[in-house]
Amino acid sequence: MCGYIQGLPAGGDTAGIFFTRWITHFVAPAFCFLAGTGAFLHGRKLGDQGLLSRFLITRGLLLVLLELTVIRVLWTFNVDFAHYNLAGVIWMLGWCMVLLAGLVRFSTKTITLVGLVVIFAQQLVAVPTFAMSESVKQSVGWIWQFLYFGGPVDSTPPIAVLYSIVPWIGVMAVGYAFGSVMLLDAAARRRTCLRIGLGATAVFVVIAGLMVLIRPAPADATPALFRFLGQQKYPASQLFLLMTLGPIIALLPVAERANGWMSDALAVFGRVPLFYYLLHIPLIHTLALAVSLVRTGSVTPWLFGNHPMQPPPQPDGYMWSLGLLYMVFVVAVVMLYVPCQWYMHVKARHKDTWLRFL
Repeated sequence: MCGYIQGLPAGGDTAGIFFTRWITHFVAPAFCFLAGTGAFLHGRKLGDQGLLSRFLITRGLLLVLLELTVIRVLWTFNVDFAHYNLAGVIWMLGWCMVLLAGLVRFSTKTITLVGLVVIFAQQLVAVPTFAMSESVKQSVGWIWQFLYFGGPVDSTPPIAVLYSIVPWIGVMAVGYAFGSVMLLDAAARRRTCLRIGLGATAVFVVIAGLMVLIRPAPADATPALFRFLGQQKYPASQLFLLMTLGPIIALLPVAERANGWMSDALAVFGRVPLFYYLLHIPLIHTLALAVSLVRTGSVTPWLFGNHPMQPPPQPDGYMWSLGLLYMVFVVAVVMLYVPCQWYMHVKARHKDTWLRFL
């Protein structure tokens, strides 16, 4: 998100910009995978798959509604719903939860198999579109945009699909099955996390490395390391998911044993992730308005455009330095700690109310 608000491009041939963007790639896979794991553990507490299904459907539809209303306004600070709507990461998580509600009645092995097939055979979803005529694509092609391709959908009102359902439902399904690993004793759990995480990372390194070595690089190609790490995110390719989920799973034992003030602070955000997400977008957007006012003496209308997918042309000279970006990031995180800590305690005191959905 910061890449759109302060004007830095999503990628780039400088290490600072590239790795600032690259590290954010781990967020969506972690959210989706661990949402599945959380659903598994929540189902164990409920002791009833029917109750879990209803919970997932209710929470999933709530997330979709939030994406199309509150979050859309927070991204843009405008209410031009007639020309721009966003199907972003919260939209994707919501629909994946609704679909997961139908999968939880099957065995863990079956859910694992379904998830892996969706991830590693994801391109098969696009096969029917190859046989469609242009007239058919114009009438039903939007289904595949929501399902896999993404991009602007020519509808009324129009909607821009940033996160498609495939392969993310596979990620959430595998995350759900991974919940059984979390029930193992500590030593076995750590061994299993390391085996899965390091194994996935090793597969990524070998395949992505070979592709960089084998594919001829054009004269204006970015450095080999950037091509190695610059995997396709929209829709998320198999290599992208191996690159991100492998380290996430491998580092779970480290996170489990972490202690001290830093881990305690991060735990606060981790206990209220959706609350943090809903607050951080308007906060960073507001901070961007303040920075614009300080730097130029006025607030640029660009900050009220249709971010993040269809922003207007960036004003000349608006781009931030990385130093300013990181300073605003730190300020935002510090400012969010107190409200997140407050909400964590409120949520803990009211576990059986509607607050459990947030």
